[in-house]
Amino acid sequence: MKLLILVALFGLSLAQHNPHTKHGRTAIVHLFEWRWADIAAECERFLGPNGFGGVQISPPNEHIVINNPWRPWWQRYQPISYNLCSRSGSENELRDMITRCNNVGVNIYVDAVINHMCGAGGGEGTHSSCGSWFSAGRKDFPSVPFTHWDFNDHKCRTGSGNIENYGDANQVRDCRLVGLLDLALEKDYVRGKVAGFMNKLIDMGVAGFRVDACKHMWPGDLAAIYGRLHNLNTKWFPGGSRPFIFQEVIDLGGEPITSREYFHLGRVTEFKYGARLGTIFRKWNGEKLSYTKNWGEGWGFMPNGNALVFVDNHDNQRGHGAGGASIVTFWDARLYKMAVGYMLAHPYGVTRVMSSFRWNRHIVNGKDQNDWMGPPSHGDGSTKSVPINPDQTCGDGWVCEHRWRQIKNMVIFRNVVNGQPHSNWWDNQSNQVAFGRGNRGFIVFNNDDWDLDVTLNTGMPGGTYCDVISGQKEGNRCTGKQIHVGGDGRAHFRISNRDEDPFVAIHAESKL
Repeated sequence: MKLLILVALFGLSLAQHNPHTKHGRTAIVHLFEWRWADIAAECERFLGPNGFGGVQISPPNEHIVINNPWRPWWQRYQPISYNLCSRSGSENELRDMITRCNNVGVNIYVDAVINHMCGAGGGEGTHSSCGSWFSAGRKDFPSVPFTHWDFNDHKCRTGSGNIENYGDANQVRDCRLVGLLDLALEKDYVRGKVAGFMNKLIDMGVAGFRVDACKHMWPGDLAAIYGRLHNLNTKWFPGGSRPFIFQEVIDLGGEPITSREYFHLGRVTEFKYGARLGTIFRKWNGEKLSYTKNWGEGWGFMPNGNALVFVDNHDNQRGHGAGGASIVTFWDARLYKMAVGYMLAHPYGVTRVMSSFRWNRHIVNGKDQNDWMGPPSHGDGSTKSVPINPDQTCGDGWVCEHRWRQIKNMVIFRNVVNGQPHSNWWDNQSNQVAFGRGNRGFIVFNNDDWDLDVTLNTGMPGGTYCDVISGQKEGNRCTGKQIHVGGDGRAHFRISNRDEDPFVAIHAESKL
């Protein structure tokens, strides 16, 4: 009997590693701080037609409102209740978005903030996104309801009530993260409230969750909550499908809490990936692109089946979280396109692309003083819509990296080569590398300070292919470079180190 229960639980957890993307779709995009109405439109006009598998959305629940002209992005990570009204829109707008995105084959993954409520100094009153009353000082959140009984202060053993030592796993999980009121997730009542919030979203049609701050929660508490979650809505997903869970655990080594403790519960964010890839593309510490022949588990990353990978995320592109200055972002557009291209071409992990907004950077002693700035907004603090320019880029402060031709075309590349092995590796023992994905795709990078001029075995069938970086295939012509592959699978590549994008990619569906 015990073995049967173990097998059932193991099956349950493995199911939570599956993103349930529709057939032929492989990449997720994080539309950070977008309004629900804009995400719905983006699913229909761009994400669906271009093969994106899903969207990670910002936390949809009621949150505090900080009244300054650029309401900080982090107010979304300070819940007041589980009511579904946020600065991205109302519950009806959220429901409409989930339905419309599902109808065009694009999944929705919710950023779930379940470790805590707002900060202890979050005040009281109705300055919240739905106008619900709360008192942070009294730990009173009547819209849930949570009272002082539902928080962990009695368990925390530090003088301040905050985490003071990340070397103490008990503190990290039982004390307040930067003053945020820490929920007592071992309590059945609290677990029930959290699971109820998540189940409402599952029933509305979401495909899963990015779970915030998992390092700060005990794996046993998370297992109990995940075990209460409903199966996905059968209107859009096969019967018996479990929600996809990917858990934020920052683990660069050197701390007692490891990402490994969460593998059985779902996928985990592999923060080493972007930190190391940034160092490689920046050529810091003598790192070379040629060293990435065994990229992935060979670099000490977590097992492929447990990893969710990204070049940057909403935290570390601002210098928060993990990776420091090595993280490549849209501010370094040339390197960024190469790094994201590398990630999307390589088979390791489930990939997430970032889609950002600009802020007024103000660097003092290496620290950005404006890293808190919220999304583009009107004078009343409401978030601006995302306007689409005639060239398909975005305006009004929205960066929309996912719409950059090079990144969008590499999302398609990943779909075309899905399931094919990493193959036909070549390098110049420096920063010029190439690799294929079976006989379905081939990519070449020149991150050296001199030109690349070489003939390589692509493993591809003979013919003329359109490079999907400098352009793409449109009808029966290429809008960018053409690559001629001989009957022997070999092709000549010439990439100047002065090219706008010093990399080339071809795939089976870019053949003329």
